[in-house]
Amino acid sequence: MAIILRPGKTPDGAEVTLVLRHVIGHIRARWPTVDIVVRGDSHYARPEAMAWCERKRIGYIFGLAGNPVLLRRVSHLAEDAAIGRVNGDADKVRRYSEFRYAATSWNVERRVIARIEAGPQGADSRFIVTNLQGLPKALYEKVYCARGQAENLIKAHKLHLASDRTSCTKASANQFRLLIHTAAYWLMLTLRGLAPRTSFWRNAQFDTIRLCLIKVAGRVTEMVTRIKIALPTAYPYQIGFADLVDRVTKLPP
Repeated sequence: MAIILRPGKTPDGAEVTLVLRHVIGHIRARWPTVDIVVRGDSHYARPEAMAWCERKRIGYIFGLAGNPVLLRRVSHLAEDAAIGRVNGDADKVRRYSEFRYAATSWNVERRVIARIEAGPQGADSRFIVTNLQGLPKALYEKVYCARGQAENLIKAHKLHLASDRTSCTKASANQFRLLIHTAAYWLMLTLRGLAPRTSFWRNAQFDTIRLCLIKVAGRVTEMVTRIKIALPTAYPYQIGFADLVDRVTKLPP
């Protein structure tokens, strides 16, 4: 995971490549032969980033902002989708296409996939650029749009751990706060990973773990040789709490 406090502007190619090199370098150090696919929205589709992925033999699939040239390439499909909707094929009619394309800032042509949709709100065309193999529809729907789990991980960091609270007056202080939130993220992720595979806690959201297992009222008694923690008798998660505590105590130092 990389967490960076940056200006609220679209990143340039050098910045995107720097982040990719940092994250993928750590992945490769741990798993040198694993296949890696980078998925990003259109502001990550920088020629420097795509060229770097191609040199490193890393798969990528990025959104691509539409422009008059791209729209002209799929105008016939937009018309066909609109006719299909008028004929009652479906409430929303989609068509897919692929072609080679090179923007002005690119030095090579790349594979572009287009998704054209005619619906109640009118026509809508979306584009992606990729070096992956596969059918256009499958790449768009199953790879590019299948970002649910990734969005959940970002949500856990930002919402459940409140990492968007960067209200300090200095950027360095806010960056440090993000690092602390990231440390908390890894602690929560490790704690959740200790739960049995069939346990409710194994897939629980971070806010649930925080409210049900961490923010628990109790009585702490410091004794000569040990510390005694007494939880309320009405605490509903006693079994899960005790199981996780037992697993934590067995971790290596």
